[in-house]
Amino acid sequence: MTGSVVPSPAVLARTRAELADALAGDAAPRAVVMTMGALHQGHFDLVIEAARRVGESGTVVVTIFVNPLQFAPEEDLDAYPRTLDADVAGLTGALTRDDGVLRVGRLIVFAPTPEVMYPDGEPRVRIDPGPIATVLEGRSRPTHFGGVCQVVLALLHLTAPRWAMFGRKDAQQLAIVSAMVRDLAVPVEIVPVDIRREPDGLAMSSRNAYLGPEQRQQALALSAALEAGRAAADAGAGASRIRAAALAHLEAAPGVEVDYVAIVDPETFVDLAGAGLGLAGGPETGEEQAQGEPRQGLLALAARVGSTRLIDNARVPLTS
Repeated sequence: MTGSVVPSPAVLARTRAELADALAGDAAPRAVVMTMGALHQGHFDLVIEAARRVGESGTVVVTIFVNPLQFAPEEDLDAYPRTLDADVAGLTGALTRDDGVLRVGRLIVFAPTPEVMYPDGEPRVRIDPGPIATVLEGRSRPTHFGGVCQVVLALLHLTAPRWAMFGRKDAQQLAIVSAMVRDLAVPVEIVPVDIRREPDGLAMSSRNAYLGPEQRQQALALSAALEAGRAAADAGAGASRIRAAALAHLEAAPGVEVDYVAIVDPETFVDLAGAGLGLAGGPETGEEQAQGEPRQGLLALAARVGSTRLIDNARVPLTS
């Protein structure tokens, strides 16, 4: 095996050849977790779920790659934190039992450079992420999801997993990746993992590191806005009133610049609140709704706190 071994049970591969060497002959169940590094407990939740899926003899592959294709020229590519040593240590700790033995057969960390992922420079064939990528995050960051799909598809081919874990915090990414895998017949199961929050409700994000103490407090307005929307939903409000409740809370919060507050279908991103923020089409009747169960809407929001752009979301029941 040519992948370099760091001082832990993890195997670190930096090139495609090292990754292929590390995976050669591995017939054990395999799961992948794709990250950009600067790992926190939310990422470790994905890794723990991957370990649960593969079992004690299985293989967990974690990719750490700050993908330039998903950053616009004015975004924070150069400033994005790169903490590989700490990330590998954190991953090892998350998957190590009390007796010091890994809870899975193998942990492989693939940490390529852009030159490894894109050996010919700009890819000659690009992935079109489809209409979901034109709204909400896609409206604010029009090239983002094309870059996400490009690297996700490449990493799925390179790692060949049975399962791929994706967090619900990036709900639009989850919907687009799920659609890509389905439409392109990629043989992998996409596994959603719930949002990990700080004790005060703030959704964990690598970008939280950019927040100063005052901004960190102001950022709590995002989760509080979601709670306001949930309260409206619990009181029987429809989608437009749920959105209005969340929007009113966020707009009144000091130090917060609202980008969007929307309610969309979690899979299709069709707008359910009539706000013109999601895709056109209106509410669709799904199987669960036909069986009398409440329809789920995705209450999604984005805002800037200082210079840091944050996103958050929650699923809410829609009774009307």
